[in-house]
Amino acid sequence: MYVGTLSFDLLLGDLRSLKEKRSVVRPIVAELQRKYAVSAAEVDHMDLHRRAVVGLALVSGDAGHLSEVLDRCERLVAARPEVELLSVRRRFHGEDD
Repeated sequence: MYVGTLSFDLLLGDLRSLKEKRSVVRPIVAELQRKYAVSAAEVDHMDLHRRAVVGLALVSGDAGHLSEVLDRCERLVAARPEVELLSVRRRFHGEDD
């Protein structure tokens, strides 16, 4: 069994409220969940309206498949024009851990 996680540190556009922030972050989280069957959520900077950290996790029996899905998730978030991807943290846990 392999477990992979990603966390995306995002800088959001010129937003003025937490309500506007939710209208940007929620669709990203929903698309990750729908397209790639990952567990995803906003996990940090919840009280700041121009920053967000989105985390996701995936479990797979195949390390190659896991890496491929994490790559696709990263590309999806990086391609979103309404956010600037400041950093990505990837963790991979395998059977040897």
